Amino acid sequence: MSLNKDAIVGICLIMICGGLMLASFDIREPDYGVLSPAVWPRLIIVIMGVLSVIFFLQSVSGKSRIPQTQSASSSQAQSADAAARPQGFIEFLKYWRNVFTVFIAFGIYLFVLPQLGMLISNILLSFSLLSLLGGWRQIVLHLCIAVGTSGGMWLLFSFVLEVFLPRGNLTGF
Repeated sequence: MSLNKDAIVGICLIMICGGLMLASFDIREPDYGVLSPAVWPRLIIVIMGVLSVIFFLQSVSGKSRIPQTQSASSSQAQSADAAARPQGFIEFLKYWRNVFTVFIAFGIYLFVLPQLGMLISNILLSFSLLSLLGGWRQIVLHLCIAVGTSGGMWLLFSFVLEVFLPRGNLTGF
């Protein structure tokens, strides 16, 4: 059994999940509602913990998913990718434009959330991200996906799980 970089990362991830699980016991239990506020964070932490353990076990088992014959070609591909990285500021912005688009759209989403509420803000965010990143050719499909997924999640959280979602000052829902 050898400890490589992946094994060390796996150990760190397992420790982080343990710390998060301990911190989840400090979540305050309100007097209202049927579901504890700690359920969803703990579920996500357990899933992350299981995946971290799997990652750690794979890294210490020494089984590489890339055959040795391909490792030389993969290092050449990595050096070619490094050469394709942007050199100037404009090229940097062009290379990372999708990431910047997502961050800007999410910032606008956070700004309009108190005014429009969760439902309309989520529909606008989903539609804008689908259209900005996926192109404007399938605009009807993007609108259907945005309304369907955002509306479905809003219905699930509002009526099934009875979670209080932010209501908009302008819309009321």
